[in-house]
Amino acid sequence: MKGLHGIIFSYEKHDELRELTEARMPASVPFAGRYRLIDFILSSMVNASITDVGVVLEGNYQSLLDHLGSGKDWDLSRSHGGLRLLPPFAKQQLRGVSGIRGKMEALAGVRSYLEGIRQSHVVLADSDLVINLPIQDVYQAHLASGADITAVCTSNVDGPDDVTYFRLSNDGRITEVLYPLNDPTGCHRSLEVYILSKQLLLDLVDECISHDLVSFRGAVLQAKANTLHLQSYVWDGYAAQIRTLKGYYMRSMELLDPSIRREVFPADRPIFTKERSEASTYVDPAGVCCNCLVADGCTIEGTVENSILFRGVSVAKGAEVKDCILMQDVTINRDAVLHHVIADKDVVVMDSRTLMGHENYPMTIAKGSKV
Repeated sequence: MKGLHGIIFSYEKHDELRELTEARMPASVPFAGRYRLIDFILSSMVNASITDVGVVLEGNYQSLLDHLGSGKDWDLSRSHGGLRLLPPFAKQQLRGVSGIRGKMEALAGVRSYLEGIRQSHVVLADSDLVINLPIQDVYQAHLASGADITAVCTSNVDGPDDVTYFRLSNDGRITEVLYPLNDPTGCHRSLEVYILSKQLLLDLVDECISHDLVSFRGAVLQAKANTLHLQSYVWDGYAAQIRTLKGYYMRSMELLDPSIRREVFPADRPIFTKERSEASTYVDPAGVCCNCLVADGCTIEGTVENSILFRGVSVAKGAEVKDCILMQDVTINRDAVLHHVIADKDVVVMDSRTLMGHENYPMTIAKGSKV
């Protein structure tokens, strides 16, 4: 889609993801056996024929850099345009400010990049959204409505606490932008995906930064709800904003339902990720693997039930793994028992260890730990 450019924000660190974001940003948190969170919105952009995407970075982003590389796995490695990684800007450091305070400040820091955008419109999106969104449909609806800004939202208000809510008129126009909100009944929850023209974006960035206004929600959506035409695009397909450890666990386990997997991974809109060559997974004749999502390169000699195994996981004889998420290259040794556990990359669980969590409070083991 030659008229649309992608901007993905990857600078916030959600403290409630705890151990999962000690060594990485939320965008690069592993999800669904072989993906990272950023893969879903990035693939949605690529499936909409968006050829130019900028990723705004800050914090511990080395893991994300390693994952995205040149963008070739998303067909975004190009001589002109393609994937651009936009690291922290010097102006922020000179002011002595710790961390990007909001989207408008982040955009002001890459204003020269925004000026060079070749397309007429821009789609802004967060990196922690698990979705397979037909962005081309959103763009066409935006053009047809004549709106200044189109916001993707859902009628499912069950989500994280730190989200924006909209009240809509009968024709889908956004009449109120609300945050925080104790009772969201009758509202729609924002999925933090917005489409607007390049020129309007530049004008808003200039206006906000000259008044030291940093929040897109407060300085643009709330402050200009009566002067700009804000239009909704209601998406009631699968959408998960991953911002807490409990949310990460519950949303991961939902993927064991085949109907949800079909919705997240439809054949006509694939989700792309960094390729890694692995041998096929081996399940020992005496081993058990039931109702699991298992990536390539695993070795299963024990019992694994209702679990998600990433690439290279090893479960030894006598081990029991139930209702767990085991990330890349985790090793579970003989006779270990794990229930409701999230084990980050390269974790080793020694012989005969017993680790028990709960579905509402899963036990989490930090990357590289030996237990």
